[in-house]
Amino acid sequence: MATRLVQINMKARDEAALGAFWAEVLGGWDISSEGPGVINLEPKGLTYPDPAAIFIDLVVSEEPKTVKNRVHVDLATTSKAHQAELVARLTELGATPVDVGQGDVSWQVMADPEGNEFCVLDWHDPDQDTGQIASVVVDCADPLAMARFYGEATDWTVLKVTDQNAVLRSAKGVGPYLQFLRTPDVKTGWNRVHLDLRPYPGDDLAAETARLVALGATVIDLDVPWTVLADPEGNEFCLLSPR
Repeated sequence: MATRLVQINMKARDEAALGAFWAEVLGGWDISSEGPGVINLEPKGLTYPDPAAIFIDLVVSEEPKTVKNRVHVDLATTSKAHQAELVARLTELGATPVDVGQGDVSWQVMADPEGNEFCVLDWHDPDQDTGQIASVVVDCADPLAMARFYGEATDWTVLKVTDQNAVLRSAKGVGPYLQFLRTPDVKTGWNRVHLDLRPYPGDDLAAETARLVALGATVIDLDVPWTVLADPEGNEFCLLSPR
């Protein structure tokens, strides 16, 4: 048994407006809704779930954003010129540059209209095409421990582990990377952006939940149709039904 990362979930005060922003940022992704208060974003030409992309769900929430998100996306570019063009376009769409203590770096840190941080990179490996989203980045205290947990919780391949970061990618060798980045920040409150994992068709959800708990996850008791857990560092994630 194994799961795989299929999407990220963002809380939003105005899910429709924020969904429209991100759909435009990502080059015209399709917008749909599975129900009231939920916006689903999918790349054109792909059928969910697909390892070539990490999809995005936005769910309405009245909770205010008060701290830096512990999960964010990095956007891919092909050159310095492309980076500058993309930053200019994002600014026109409503994004703003932000300082999260990054110092003098080659990437541009920005925030969407609701303050969710993201990075615009100045590199892109043409031999490892990721799509518009280059990586999903999770702040952590121990990259090795996080790589060990998610490497066993999912069928994603651990590509790199150092004291400062760990990098995983789909076993299919396509799509964005998942990166765990060491930061001094302490987790406070619920993550406004979180990962959604999904078992494969035919797998047993209860058995998969038990397996993740054995690996170090903790079940969070919420009255929702899916299973909510926390990883060993307390980051909430959802285990969706097999599909």
